[in-house]
Amino acid sequence: MRTALCSTFVVFVLAYTTTRVTANANPLSDETIKRINSVQKTWTAGRNFPAQTSMTYINNLAGTLYDDTLQDLQILKHHIDEIDQLPGSFDPRDRWTKCKSLNEIRDQGACASCWALAAVAAMTDRYCIFAEEKKQFHFSAEDLISCCETCGLGCVKGLHIAAWIYWTKLGLVSGGNYNSSEGCKPYNIPPGENYVTEELSPLGQIVDISSCMTFCDPSYNVVYRDDKRYGDRVYLIERNEIQIKLELFHNGPVEGVMEVYTDFLNYKHGVYNHTEGQSIGHHGVKIMGWGEEHGNKYWLVANSWGKDWGDDGFFKILRGVNHCGIEGSVVAGEPLIV
Repeated sequence: MRTALCSTFVVFVLAYTTTRVTANANPLSDETIKRINSVQKTWTAGRNFPAQTSMTYINNLAGTLYDDTLQDLQILKHHIDEIDQLPGSFDPRDRWTKCKSLNEIRDQGACASCWALAAVAAMTDRYCIFAEEKKQFHFSAEDLISCCETCGLGCVKGLHIAAWIYWTKLGLVSGGNYNSSEGCKPYNIPPGENYVTEELSPLGQIVDISSCMTFCDPSYNVVYRDDKRYGDRVYLIERNEIQIKLELFHNGPVEGVMEVYTDFLNYKHGVYNHTEGQSIGHHGVKIMGWGEEHGNKYWLVANSWGKDWGDDGFFKILRGVNHCGIEGSVVAGEPLIV
């Protein structure tokens, strides 16, 4: 069974450093893509990154560390008899049609900030959902990365559950995507397509976002502290397919963490099932819904590698077997609506 499933979400920093993809490997080659497609029946591989993409950049795509705050959070359990309400498939974009952020794919660029982008993406969705689709607030990943001292190392890596706890305690301001000039603190890291090769990727210049700016962009005429919005409470979802489905159906997207292997880099469409390759680390993602394709149950998930990756930035992954650990550390929360 272990060979059929990815390992669950347990990672230690020392072990983590030994599993990184080396410069000698080329998981993005045409040969690798062809080999995956020759053996894989549930999903199709294709080119998402140029074959010469820097392995430094690739290794930076998975930036979530083991979170020892797991034990401190409430585990939310929905009433099991509510399962009768659940449809065979669920896409929140069809239910909450006025929540525009449900269609959004963020791009972390050359920053190991998946832990933060997945968190604020789900928070943004939930703000609209809990406001009964009458209000929108685009939470700033930049604010979370640069101001949350308990979250870890910002663009170097971070803790996804700590991000949600920070939201409830100190709040987050608004902020659009890179170069959008939207909100208080827009994202400051250029999209991934600007960082194809090692030579073009000035990682040393951008990974240290350690200065927390407590003022808004001059074009945004709101005081920083007045722009903050908070979470009311944060909780874990039991590692159980039904519990995760009930949470998604009632309250909207959540953040999960999956172990990423190099074959996943080449995902284009279908239901992802780990085939081959080394681990590049753990990756925070936004789990949105579920369904079934050709008899394969899946979770519908939004990635943070831009819309050019995968299925317009989204992907499907095997559901109900904790594949790649995606069901093992699911966190969510409820926003305070103002």
